[in-house]
Amino acid sequence: MTGDASPLSEAPPAKAVAFRRRIWTLLAALLALRLIAMAGLPLVDTTEARYAEIARKMVETGDWITPQFDYGLPFWGKPPLHTWLSALGMEAFGVRAFAARLPVLAVSLAILALVHGWTARILGPNRALAATAILSSMALFWGASAFVMTDMPMVLGLVLAMVGFWRATQEEESAPLWGYAVFLGLAMGLMAKGPVALALLLVALAPWLTIRRAWGDLRRLPWAGGMLLLILLVVPWHLASEISTPGFLRYFLWGEHVQRFLVPGWSGDLYGSAHLRPKGWIWPMALMIALPWSLLAPALLWRRRSWGLAGLAALPSGFASYLLCWVLAPLIFFTPAGNILPAYALPALPAAAILMAAAPGADLPQDVLRRLTALGLGLVGLAAVAVALVSLAPETLRLKTHEALVEAARPWLKEEPLHVLGRRSFSAEFYTAGRARSVKPGDLAALAAGPRPVALSAPVEQAAQVEAAGFRPVGRFGRYELFVSGGETP
Repeated sequence: MTGDASPLSEAPPAKAVAFRRRIWTLLAALLALRLIAMAGLPLVDTTEARYAEIARKMVETGDWITPQFDYGLPFWGKPPLHTWLSALGMEAFGVRAFAARLPVLAVSLAILALVHGWTARILGPNRALAATAILSSMALFWGASAFVMTDMPMVLGLVLAMVGFWRATQEEESAPLWGYAVFLGLAMGLMAKGPVALALLLVALAPWLTIRRAWGDLRRLPWAGGMLLLILLVVPWHLASEISTPGFLRYFLWGEHVQRFLVPGWSGDLYGSAHLRPKGWIWPMALMIALPWSLLAPALLWRRRSWGLAGLAALPSGFASYLLCWVLAPLIFFTPAGNILPAYALPALPAAAILMAAAPGADLPQDVLRRLTALGLGLVGLAAVAVALVSLAPETLRLKTHEALVEAARPWLKEEPLHVLGRRSFSAEFYTAGRARSVKPGDLAALAAGPRPVALSAPVEQAAQVEAAGFRPVGRFGRYELFVSGGETP
């Protein structure tokens, strides 16, 4: 099941070398841009700033069992693997956005490494390189590759489990550790997002095993040792969290994984608002997050006025259907869901990238090579422009962040917290080290008349109301304006 199915083994060596050099240049450029964006882009409300602030609170309080939505208020929405990762980054490199994002980038690179290594083993190094380039330049994968949230650690777990299952059950001389990789990957998924990781794995494997009548392959897994590993990695934290904050298991297992899934606009969410979408909306979401490749996949398959799928037909037995079941698993699973986000389709992208790299036929025509490299370079250019705009002019772009405003307000934050008019701002909390409080319009007069000068952030559209309450403006920072009470700067 190894060998190079790529055309470049048949192409002149110079062309093969040039292709590899371009793709490695593309991957290096995408990584460099991601690092620049990690350093230059502020945390933006709500999702990333919320998870980064939960991790910061973990570092501050030293409570590594129960993530905290607010001081003393447990966060029961997700298991803590992603929080642990970001908290470890901040423990090592300081409390800053880059440090919170760095472990997520490491997870994303591990996904790419698994995809590249597995694809190279089956399809050869050239197709592996193409699959890696396609995956790394898909819109949401690149965007989420250093985004502080739960999804990337779960995707890594699913990729490890799927690769481990194939290698443990389909290879003649598989290393025993690949069987344990299935259970390790499942444990990672369970500790990143919960039971949905198990559901996605089952929805991917069950149809494939049924179609191939290969349920006997399950006997090749190390069930006794694997289940023991799974229990040791997953059960202790769940029990410790329930003991520490009773009620966790009921909310987490029933609310987050049953009611959120089935009830449109679920009102029981303790930590935000449900995302109401029409049932089946996951399918167009998947096309959007896989841009531009979701639009260009037909061009990769079209050759000489006909559809060429010889590449898939030439794959090892069952490999194409394995990838297809993997791609479809999250889409099928979330089709009846009423509350979904684009990231829910993220687990489909690694397998989709391998399929796209494998599909164009027994050889990879030069026109496909040109499309790959030209598109890659174009994506790098667009990403560079976007990163430059966001990093150099965050206020002009009116990002939903308090980073610049907090820096300007620091002289007033020695004794008083930053007051935020309206909804809670996690970016304000992160950049003030937890010293931000939301206030209502009815609180403005009392704040302005208080004995100590205070700093207040307000949406620009409410500036007149704040001034009328007795505050004076200091400056505008994107969509927010900074106001202070009292006289000169303390």
